[in-house]
Formats: sequence, structure tokens, C-alpha cells
Amino acid sequence: MTPREKIRNVAIVAHVDHGKTTLVDHMLRQAGVFRTNEAVVDRVMDSNDLEREKGITILAKNTAVNYQGVKINIVDTPGHADFGGEVERALRLVDGVLLLVDAAEGPLPQTRFVLSKALAMGLPSVVVINKVDRQDARAKEVLDLVYSLYIDLGANEHQIDFPVIYAVAREGRAAHTVADAFHAETLKPLFDAILTHIPAPLPGEREGLQMLVDNLDYDDYVGRLAIGRITSGVAHEGDAIAVIREEGKIVPARIVRLYAYEGLKRTEVKDAGPGEIVCIAGAEEIGIGDTLSDPNFPVALPRISVEEPTMSMVFKVNDGPFAGKEGKYVTSRNIRERLYREAYRNVSIRVEDTDSPDSFKVVGRGELQLAVIVENMRREGYELTVSNPEPILKEVEGEVQEPMELLVADLPADAVGGVTQSMGPRKGRMVDMQPLGSSRTRLQFRVPARGLIGFRNEFLTLTRGEGIMSSQFDGYEPWQGKIEKRKSGAIVSDREGDVVAYACFYCQERGALFVKPGDKVYTGMIVGEHSHDNDLDFNICKEKKLTNIRAAGRDENIILTPPRDMGLEKALEWIAEDELVEVTPQSIRLRKKFLDPNMRYKIERDRKRGSAGVTA
Repeated sequence: MTPREKIRNVAIVAHVDHGKTTLVDHMLRQAGVFRTNEAVVDRVMDSNDLEREKGITILAKNTAVNYQGVKINIVDTPGHADFGGEVERALRLVDGVLLLVDAAEGPLPQTRFVLSKALAMGLPSVVVINKVDRQDARAKEVLDLVYSLYIDLGANEHQIDFPVIYAVAREGRAAHTVADAFHAETLKPLFDAILTHIPAPLPGEREGLQMLVDNLDYDDYVGRLAIGRITSGVAHEGDAIAVIREEGKIVPARIVRLYAYEGLKRTEVKDAGPGEIVCIAGAEEIGIGDTLSDPNFPVALPRISVEEPTMSMVFKVNDGPFAGKEGKYVTSRNIRERLYREAYRNVSIRVEDTDSPDSFKVVGRGELQLAVIVENMRREGYELTVSNPEPILKEVEGEVQEPMELLVADLPADAVGGVTQSMGPRKGRMVDMQPLGSSRTRLQFRVPARGLIGFRNEFLTLTRGEGIMSSQFDGYEPWQGKIEKRKSGAIVSDREGDVVAYACFYCQERGALFVKPGDKVYTGMIVGEHSHDNDLDFNICKEKKLTNIRAAGRDENIILTPPRDMGLEKALEWIAEDELVEVTPQSIRLRKKFLDPNMRYKIERDRKRGSAGVTA
């Protein structure tokens, strides 16, 4: 058992892409976690395939290093607002935070979000200004902005007296001044700051065991693992324990295996005391937020609570003509089990049954979080259809209110006009505008959450890929009125068959295609974006009529524009209310909710009649 005084628990928090996972990489390397000749991938903490592909951290993860005889437990947290539930849980495990800020970009929305949570919990911090080697680095200005942020968030005198470390995390260098950071060889000043300024865990208030379950994992050999930090008492392998569930229900269990973190591995230990972050195997009936306690005197700790979800999406069984051809799990029972398993492990989402046995409503923090769930299911062999994300409305004193987001955009100065103009129809209001040097500007907008659906791609186009945008939940406001989601209609296949180059050639005059020759399509499947605002039914399988007469000019050159690649996130952003995304392990297709064109025509006619009646 590690003595309490020889433990430091610290979380690394920052805005997305400010270098948290890269810094942890070098902390592990310099603490001797890897052998000298061991091949180590970059961003070793991003172990999930999706994390490595997207270059973002999705799940909070634990690791531990030993430095000068002190065990430092490090929790790497996500920087994206959609994964705020992971950040909330991570902060429950630690006694202090490393706040990482980019030396050029400065504090951004998620920096504010994670820091406000840490300050509210009374956690001290060490500020690391990273990427000081950037050409546009402005470390001194950024430090002033960090001080302003602490004051703005109501930090007390103790919290605002933080040490500042300047770092180049990519190269594993840190120092107390910007100039020294260019010549430093190690992260020693950072390790020293952790030992000096992050306190050791407090002694437990009780003698009996108490541990809040912060996360869950699964091991093929020992079953479900409860991950958390021991608040008081000592856990021994083989001890009887009580699991205090929701509403005070107590379930008896036994510690079959006890693990602590050592580097990236879990190491089996015989006992662990207050302040240690451990995994306990033996309790099968357990959930996040439960308390493991002494069975003779069970006392529950306060349960974990996370921010309210703001977006919802409907997950449905795939009922299209190609259903069951590519997926392994296709039934409503398969999908339901998988979604409830996700909700069991992820406290920031909820799953609700709907009127239809084939549809399930999933509510979460944002469209990216929901898209990650869909992508994970697709990779596991599930086949399903999903609706477009919708905001979760609530009624306050008889008035319908919707969730708002605070959007911060850092962009080239010449793109300010285009972005501001684009935010108008999305009901965005500019609340702040600041120049960043001579060529860049930072804009802040307050915009309805639904107004940001599909905006990311448009933003990248308007800023020629040079803009950075991020948002965070900013309360509720009265319904802002109708937002036109998409100005263009869809090109819809009017029959089942294979896409033909001849038909594509004549179809591309009408808009942008999503399919290429040889792709299989069906009636009601969306094959492109129409250049006008109405939907167009088109025979994309039409072949050229062949005759036995040859004539000059008869064989035109068929030159096709490459189709637009519609990945999962793009597809979810693009679809309208009457459309779905069909997701299988091999394909992502867009389709109409009602595949039959006659049914669609009838619904549209009734809708127009209804709206005309309301106007009259």
C-alpha cells in the first residue's frame, strides 16, 4: 500500500487540441515507464481507434508514473465540450489539475468550462503554457488572459496563486521562462511543480471503506471492474463490501481482485488506502455513481451529476431494401441492448423507448457525442438508421425554451464578414469581437444549439480551412423561431438498381452527386444534392439506348465530376427532418424516411394544405 503522503492525483485539462495527450506521452517516457528500446506510438493514451483517427480524446483515462519516490496518478481528459461527462468524472478522482493553454490561441470555451468545474471543486492548479515554439506564440498576453479568466470565474486567493510552466510538449521540454523552454531538455520543472503545488490526498474522515465508482471497465477473466478513488478506509483483496446503489439499495459483494495503475498497465495489489485510484473486481451489479462501502456501516457518497443533455437523435431498425445484407446485428433487440449498455457506462447520455418498438430516442450533449456512438456501433457490426439531431426543448412558465450555445470562432480577419452573415439565418447574435494581431480576429456568438447543426463544414469553407471554432452550452432562451436548415433539395433515386455513368453525366447538371457508377441504389435513396430547393426524383440507373447505326458525334465523352464524400458526421449534418442516415459496417447511405414517392407526395400535399389553412 502506497503511503498517502507519497501520492499525487492530477488531471490534465484543456481545450481540444492544446496538447494534453502529447504531454502525457512525454511524462510517461521521461518517468521511465517504457523500456529504452520499446517501440511506442504517438498519443499512446488515445487507445481507441476512433480517437486515433479523429485526433481527439473521447474517454478519460488513467495512468501513473513514479517520480522521486512519489506516485503521480495522471488522468487525461477530453477537451471537447460534447464529452463534458467524462471531464466531470475525472475531476472527482484528483486533488489538483494541470491547466494546459496554447501559447497562440489562449483560453478557449472548453478551457473556461473545465477550469470552472475545477475551481468550483476547490482544486488547485498548475498552468502550463504549451506550444511556445509556435511562430504566432504570444505567451505573455496569453498568461494575462489566463489570469483574467481565473478572476472572471471567481477563483480565491489560493487558487489564483498558481505556478506557470512554459512547455513544448511535442518535444518533452519545460521551463520556468519562455526563453529557457527552448533550451530545456526535460519536463523536470513540471514534475517538481506537481510535487510542490498539488497536495497529497486528505486522510479519510472514517475508518471504514468508502469509494465512489467513477468509471466502469470489463475484463474477460474477472468480469466487471469498478474504477474509483478510495476516499477513506483500506480495501483488501478478499474483503466483503457493500455496494450502495440508487435510492439507497444495498447489494452485498466481495473484492475478488484489486488493481492499481502502474504506467499504462493495471497491476494486482493486495491492499490500497485513501487517495489511491484503483479497480475493484467482484461486484457485478454496479453502476457509475454507486458507493463501495464497509458492509457493517454502509454510508453513501454524493452521486455524480453531469450537465443536462441538449440534443437528441432517434435510432431505428434499418427497414430499407438492403437491410440485413451487410450487418451482423440488425434487430431492434440487438440495437436496444447495445444502446442501454452505452447508457450504463456513459452517465452523460440517456436512452428512452418510443411509441414504436423499433425506435429508440438517445439524448446527449451534442451531435459529435451521438455521432461517436453511431460510429462505434457501425464498427461493431450493427446496422441501423438514425434521424437528424434535434434540440431538447423545455417549458418554463408556459413558454417553450431551447438550449443555447456560446460559439467562439478564431478566424482570418478577411473571413469575418462571411461568418457573421452566415450566423444571421441561424439566429446567432454576436456578443464579442476582438482582434488577434494584425491578421486574425476572435468572434463570440450566442446561438441556438440547432443553429450549429451543419455549421462546421460551412465554417471551414468560409475560412478556407484556417478557422478554429468551438462551443459550449450556455443556458436556455425562448424559442428563437424557424431556422432554415438547408436551402437545397435532394436528388432521389426513383428505382432500385446499379448507378450508371451515362445517367450520372446528365444528373450532375442538376446538382452534386453522392454516388458513383457501380454503386447500388434503391427507390427513395438520396443520390445527390439538388441545385434548387425542391426534391428531384431521378433515374440514376438509366442506360444509353444502343443502336446498330454509328454516326459522327454519337459517342459523347462522358466526363464525371468526383462525387461528394458523405461521411457519417457530414451526413447527419446534411439531412433534413424527413430524411434518415442508413448506417451499416460497410456503407453510409442517405434516404428519405418514406421510400415510396407516392407516400412522400401525399404527405407534402397534406402539409401544404395544413399550412395554407393556418394562414387563412
